[in-house]
This record gives sequence, structure tokens and C-alpha cells, in this order.
Amino acid sequence: MKLKIKVGDEVQVITGGDKGKKGAVLEILPFKQKIRVKNVRVQTNFDKEKGIQKMEGLIDYSNVKLVKSAEPKPYKKSKKQALKK
Repeated sequence: MKLKIKVGDEVQVITGGDKGKKGAVLEILPFKQKIRVKNVRVQTNFDKEKGIQKMEGLIDYSNVKLVKSAEPKPYKKSKKQALKK
């Protein structure tokens, strides 16, 4: 399923414990309809080697709204198109 939100977009949480928080999208899992947003649903994880780590948890795609779309990457011309001109 194609989602309207892309990695790098700024979104706002509209429901749940982190309601009102804004952040950039770090990761998208389209088949599970889950996304990972920076500084939203922060969880702690303990690792024997690295110690305590704080990382963002997954939230449902339907619980966020798009605030600002990421800048599109510049178009890269292929060698064939450059030779035609």
C-alpha cells in the first residue's frame, strides 16, 4: 500500500499519549502501517555492551498528520539525455 507520508516529512501526532508533538519521519513500514517519528514514543532499551539507550518506538500511520513535506531530491539526468542535447 502506498502511503502519503515519506521519510523526512514533518508530521504531528493527533492522538495518543504524545498528542501534539511534531517530528521528522525516520522510518516507514508500509505493510504494517507503522512509522517511526523523531522524539515521539521514546523507549529505553538496555544492552550489556552499550548500556541504556533511548530510541523511538513505532506508532500507527493513522495517528499522525502531515505538517510539512520534505524537499524533493534534485532530478539527476542520465548520460543518454545529456548526449541527445
